Amino acid sequence: MDLFQAMKVFAKVAEAGSLSGAARALDMSNPSVTRHIAELEAYLNARLFNRTTRRLSLTETGSNYLERCRQLLQDLDDATLAAGSSAVKPGGTLRISAPVSFAVNHLGPMLADYHERYSDVALDITLSDRTVDLVEEGFDLAIRISRIRDSALVARQFASARSIACAAPAYLKKHGMPRVPEDLARHACLSYTYHATRGEWHFQRGGKSHAVRVKGPVDANNGDLLREAAIAGMGIVLQPSFIVGDALRSKKLVPVLAGYDMAPLPIYAVYPSRRHLSAKVRTFVDYLVERFGNTPDWDRDMQA
Repeated sequence: MDLFQAMKVFAKVAEAGSLSGAARALDMSNPSVTRHIAELEAYLNARLFNRTTRRLSLTETGSNYLERCRQLLQDLDDATLAAGSSAVKPGGTLRISAPVSFAVNHLGPMLADYHERYSDVALDITLSDRTVDLVEEGFDLAIRISRIRDSALVARQFASARSIACAAPAYLKKHGMPRVPEDLARHACLSYTYHATRGEWHFQRGGKSHAVRVKGPVDANNGDLLREAAIAGMGIVLQPSFIVGDALRSKKLVPVLAGYDMAPLPIYAVYPSRRHLSAKVRTFVDYLVERFGNTPDWDRDMQA
């Protein structure tokens, strides 16, 4: 018995709701379809369909098996595509979810070059700092700036960023430079709403950890806004180097607590693990690695 052929026939019978319907769709004879189903049931030692003279319906076992069959058949198709992907020209619409600040400042400028290379790929990009459900919301790819905890996703790190606490020179002249993390408790701190430990900033030095509760006049879900508020002298901000790097280089912001370390932020391209990389996803991920790998633009020529 050809197991995969029998699975294809079974899936088509379930979809068509009849043996004859599946036979027409597969361009096979009715007896051949019947034989494949009988052999598959004998192989599994289980009944897949309830049969009457008027209708055909899945058994509970058949319904469960159908779900697995569909996934296996899809994986087989995807594996075939992946094996020949070097000969497949990328095309179609690539749906991407990306964080707002990263996308505007760093993803946007690279799109023209990517499109010049792969002109048959249309990019549909949704900007949001929330964690989207890729499968449920129909995204091919997402960019995530955090540790990946969802084991159902494949993640490829293509860059990283430093977390930097900084403030405007005018603010520090007025309120003083914090010397240790605990000093932040008496400063105005501008907080990012989606931070994993909102309201608490973490630092390390000499193997010792410091967790400090902070508060201030602004909470926001956008890092660019917080950077601009810090430049205007509203307080101290803790943001990735890809957001505050230019402001630090131009001295609009200066680092604080520079002797303390903060864990680097990994930046990943993620996609559902049950699907092989299509050519459009593969080329985009490879381009991200090419563009941002090694030392990315935001960390070059910057002291913090």
